[in-house]
Amino acid sequence: MRAQTLTKPHNVLAGIGLAIGSVACFATLDTTTKFVTLGVPLLMAVWFRYAFQAVATTLVVLPLRGLSVLRTAHPRYQLLRGLLLMSSTMLAFFSLKHTPVAEFTAIVMITPLVITLLAAMQLGEQVSPLRWLLVIGGFIGTLIIIRPDGDDFNWALLLPLALVASNAWFQLLTSKMVRTEDPMTMQFYTGWVGTLVASLALPFVWASIDSWALWGALVLVGLMGTIGHFLLILAYQRAPAATITPYLYIQIGFAMLGGWLVFSQVPDLWALIGIAMIAVCGAIGGWLSVRESRRVPAHVET
Repeated sequence: MRAQTLTKPHNVLAGIGLAIGSVACFATLDTTTKFVTLGVPLLMAVWFRYAFQAVATTLVVLPLRGLSVLRTAHPRYQLLRGLLLMSSTMLAFFSLKHTPVAEFTAIVMITPLVITLLAAMQLGEQVSPLRWLLVIGGFIGTLIIIRPDGDDFNWALLLPLALVASNAWFQLLTSKMVRTEDPMTMQFYTGWVGTLVASLALPFVWASIDSWALWGALVLVGLMGTIGHFLLILAYQRAPAATITPYLYIQIGFAMLGGWLVFSQVPDLWALIGIAMIAVCGAIGGWLSVRESRRVPAHVET
């Protein structure tokens, strides 16, 4: 007889709440990062963000796994993954220094749509007409935000596109590595690769910080990144991905709020239209991904 596991309603609600909490943390992270990059050298801020994550991960992982967490079948992939994430972080920090938080967040949210495109081009995966429409809709939304032919065009709005490309490559590599690698090991190496590489440049970019507000903001950057990822893991443990995914796009709303409160930045009408298109296309695309992943041959359990 086929066994079925039903998700309890209170677990689903808890998962949704945790997901919303996680994206609130990520939006706070981005808003705080923009504040930090206005007064702290970029590489110094990147180093602090990775050092916080690396130390926090080590303190949690080593007591649970011991030195076995260092075992990996693909050290080169671990190094490449760490370098890709670090490049994504640097692009994110640099983008946030020159780009409004809401527009930055919306553009970065097209990453899943870009992954769909790359999967079709490089991996030969079949993509449905609806998915192609969603990809096109997401890119149109991005062009509406950037408006390359407009009088108010800002070249800095192109920076998040480079971040999207780097992050898409990171996500594709991650999806390949999780088939053979322990997620704890991946998280451990990612944090320390970024920390060690950033440490090489740290003596050349270090600057004294006299402002307690900046020190507090640096701590908040590391804290929000760590808590946000932890809450997202807990959310996926309690609710299906199809339920969680649409709520992740609430991060755009939190980003708009943060940009308004801290920097008095409010997207204009066209930017709002582009943001809405990206959010809708991305949320539907995420829902389709989960629905398609469930279409596996059924078998009878006795």
